[in-house]
Amino acid sequence: MFGWLGRTVVRHPWWTIVTWLVAAAVAVALAPKLDTHTDQQDFLPTKYESVQAGKLADSAFPSGSQKTSNELMVVKRSDGQPLTAADQTKIGQAAQTLQAKHYPNVTAVQTGPQALSKNHRVQVVAIPLPIGWTDQKLEKKNEDGIKQFRLGAADVFKGSGLQYGVTGQVSSTVDNADSDNKTLALIGVATIALIIILILAIFRAPLAAALPIVVIALVLFVSNSVSAIIGKAFGLKFDPSLETLIVIVLFGIGTDYILFLLFRFRERLRLGEDKKTAMMVTVERVGEAITSAAGAVIVAFLVLLLAKFKSFGALGPQLAIAVGVMLITALTLVPALLSLLGRAVFWPSKSWQKEPTGSFYTRLGNAVGRRPLVTAVASGIVLLALAAATLGFKADYDFSAGQPQSTESAKALKDLQASLPPGLTDPTQVYVKGNGPLDKPAIEQFRQTLMHANGVGQVQPAEINPAGTVAKIGVVLKLNPSSNEAINLVKGPLRTTAHQNAPPGTTVLVGGTTAVFGDINKVNSRDLSVILPVAVALIAIILALLLRSLVAPVYLVIAVLLGFTATLGSSVLLFQGAEGKPGLTFQLPIILYLFVLAIGTDYNILMIARLREEAREGHEPRRAAAVGIQHAGPTVAAAGIILAGTFAVLLISPLSFLAQIGFGVAIGILLSAFVVSTFFVPALTALIGHAAWWPGHADRAKNNGSGPPAEEPSELAGQPN
Repeated sequence: MFGWLGRTVVRHPWWTIVTWLVAAAVAVALAPKLDTHTDQQDFLPTKYESVQAGKLADSAFPSGSQKTSNELMVVKRSDGQPLTAADQTKIGQAAQTLQAKHYPNVTAVQTGPQALSKNHRVQVVAIPLPIGWTDQKLEKKNEDGIKQFRLGAADVFKGSGLQYGVTGQVSSTVDNADSDNKTLALIGVATIALIIILILAIFRAPLAAALPIVVIALVLFVSNSVSAIIGKAFGLKFDPSLETLIVIVLFGIGTDYILFLLFRFRERLRLGEDKKTAMMVTVERVGEAITSAAGAVIVAFLVLLLAKFKSFGALGPQLAIAVGVMLITALTLVPALLSLLGRAVFWPSKSWQKEPTGSFYTRLGNAVGRRPLVTAVASGIVLLALAAATLGFKADYDFSAGQPQSTESAKALKDLQASLPPGLTDPTQVYVKGNGPLDKPAIEQFRQTLMHANGVGQVQPAEINPAGTVAKIGVVLKLNPSSNEAINLVKGPLRTTAHQNAPPGTTVLVGGTTAVFGDINKVNSRDLSVILPVAVALIAIILALLLRSLVAPVYLVIAVLLGFTATLGSSVLLFQGAEGKPGLTFQLPIILYLFVLAIGTDYNILMIARLREEAREGHEPRRAAAVGIQHAGPTVAAAGIILAGTFAVLLISPLSFLAQIGFGVAIGILLSAFVVSTFFVPALTALIGHAAWWPGHADRAKNNGSGPPAEEPSELAGQPN
C-alpha cells in the first residue's frame, strides 16, 4: 500500500498538491464557527448534583437571577487604618452614585453594615452581573460594564482617603485578557522560532526549517475547519482554554512526522538514489511507521469520547482530527513537495551527502548492543524511581492562584481574604425544593443549622422563588472556594449535613462553583480509571498489527506506562515538592495521558519498526539494536527535542496551569525519547531476541524468509550483558 502511495504521489506531485489545496479550501468554506463553552458545569453529566442544582435554579428563578457573577468592590482606607463611620457613609453614598450611572449590565450596587468586616479593615460593595459565558454579546457587555464602573469609581473615590479594587470572575477576565493575549502570541512566536532554530541546527538548511512551519500552519487552518464541521454534526462542546494545546501538539507532532521523512529521505540520497526513487522508498519504509504512530495517537485521543467530563470528550476528537489531517498531509503533500525539491531541501549544507563515521549514536548503539541487560535495568530504575513520586499527587482546582497576582482583581481578592471569609467571592448555593409551598420557619431553621456546619463562615438569607416552592441559600465558606479543602468539605461533610437536615417533605441540592469542582473531581477519577486501560489495550492492538507480534506489544505498553507515571511523578517532585504548591492542576493527568502515553508511542513505534527492519536485513538481535539506534536514534532525538521544546515554551506563561502542562509534557516527551525509546526498548528487544517477534516472525531476513539468518560478524559478537 505505502509503496503504491509513494509511487503515485512522486509521479504526480503537482496533481497531489492541487488536490490537497482544493480539499482544504472546501473544508474551510463549509466550516461553521466552533461551539465553545467556558462554564465547567456545561461539561458535567446531568446526573451530578451540582448540575441538577443548576438546572433547578434555571427553572425556579426568573430572568436568570440565579446565574450571576459575584463581582465585589473591596474598599479600604489608604492609610491602612480601620474604616470609620464617616468612611462607611462615604462608601454607601458612592454605591448609590455608581448605581445611578447605569453602567452596562450593572443593575445593582449593594452595600451596608453587613458588608463591613469584623476588623473594620474592608467593606465590600456587591456588583452582581448576569453570567452568559456562551453568549459573547452578554460577556462583552459585562466586561464593558466593569471597565466603565472602575473608571466611575476612580472619580467617586478621588480625594476621599479611600482605596478600592474590583474583583470577581468578570474582573479577572478583564485584567488578564491583555496578559493572556500577549502570552499566547509570545508562545506562538517562540514555538515557531524554536522549531526553525532546531531544524537549522540539525540540517543547516533554510528550506528544511521552513517546510514544517508552512505546512503545519496550513494543516492547523484546515483541521480547525474540519473540527467545526464535525463538532456541529455531533453536538460537541469545545473548551477554549485548551485551544493552545491544539496548536502546540500539531506543531510538535507535525514536525515529528516531517522529520521522520526528512531523515529517511536524506539516508536514501546518501545511498546514491535519485530524488524520486529516494522519496518512493522513504514513503514505503516510513509510511507504515508514521501511519501506525498516528493511528495510536488518534485512537488514544478518541478514547476520550468515553470521558464523562465532556471538556475532554470534545478535546479528544479535536486532537484526533488535527493528527488525522496531519497524517494525510505527511503522506501526500509533504512527499510531493520533497520530490520536487530533491537535494535542494538540504541546501546549502553538504553534510547530507555522506554518512558520518564514528558518530555519537553509532557508539551509543554499540554500547547498548554489548550490554542490553545493564541498559534495561539502569533505564528501568530511573523510570521506576520517578514513577514512585506519583503516589503523592494531589489535584488543585484553584485557577485564581495561577493567575498573575499584580492585577487589580488579584490585589482586591487578597485584601478581601485578609478580613472576610474567602468564600464570599463565590458562595456555595444550597437549594431546597418542596412539593408545594415551603414552610418558611423550617427553611430558617435549616439555614441556622447550616450556619453551624464545619467550615462555614456566613450563611446568607434565604431567597424564595415567586412560586414559593424553591429556596436558595448562599453559604460563604471560611476557605478559598477553589481549594482542595473547600472542595472536599462541600462534596463531603457539607452535602451530608444539608441532606440529613433537609426540612420534611423537601429535597436539598448543593450547587455552585465549589460543588461543581467536587463533582469534576469524582468524574475525573472515573475517567482515568476507564480511559487509561482502554487506550492501553487499543494501542497494544495497533502495535500487534504493525509488528505481527504478541510479545513486543506487551513490553512496549509497559514501557509507555512507565514513561507516563514517571512523568507525573516528575511533575509532583517539582511543583508539589520543590515549589511547595498544594497540588497540580486537575487537568494534568488527562493531558499527560494524551501527550505522553499517546505521543510517546510514536517514538517507540519508530524505533521498534527500525529494529525489525534491521533484523530483516539479516542482523542478529544485539546487532539489530545497535544499528537501529544508530539510524533511528538521531530522528527520535531530534523529534523529541523539538516536541518537548514546543511544550516547554508554555513555561513562559504567567498562568500556573499552562506552566505545569508545559513542564509535564516536555519532561514526558524527553523521557519517552531518550530513556524509553533509545535505551529501555532496544535493550529489552535485544535481550528477548527472536522471541520478541513471536508468533509472526516479522524479523525474518528478506533473503530467504525461512528464519533468522546467521549472526553477522561484528564487534558485538561474544560480548557479555
